[in-house]
Amino acid sequence: MAVVIELPSAEATVALGQRLGQALEAGDFIGLSGELGAGKTLFVRGVAQGLGVPPGQVQSPTFNSYGGGRLRLHHADLYRVESADELYATGYFDVLDAGGATLVEWPERIRTAWPAAGLALRFERVSESARRLHVEPRGPRAEALVRALVVPAL
Repeated sequence: MAVVIELPSAEATVALGQRLGQALEAGDFIGLSGELGAGKTLFVRGVAQGLGVPPGQVQSPTFNSYGGGRLRLHHADLYRVESADELYATGYFDVLDAGGATLVEWPERIRTAWPAAGLALRFERVSESARRLHVEPRGPRAEALVRALVVPAL
């Protein structure tokens, strides 16, 4: 069930991230792809807000973990990571099984960073402010997350 979601503004990107953050559960994995400036980190900030993570914590690190919300949020940006060994040294693989939800920017750079199941999000720049989000679920839990994205809670 691949889905395409139009995001007309930065605010819409953050709002969709918030909706996903409200639906995340421990063990969820989200891969975020797209060119530089496509809105990946902005989306992660929205997810953090949806989880209740205090504002201002989310940056674009190689790897970080944020607490203070209803669920721990692990966030990796693999843009500058050159190998699986380098990623391993950050402690990334240890946290995948440690609880919380994991969001990874540029997961295609290190193929072993992707678990078998998860939600693949590809951001496409449409204009200066608009984005198109291509959503591909991998597994039943990811399909439930897609439903949370496309059917807003009442």
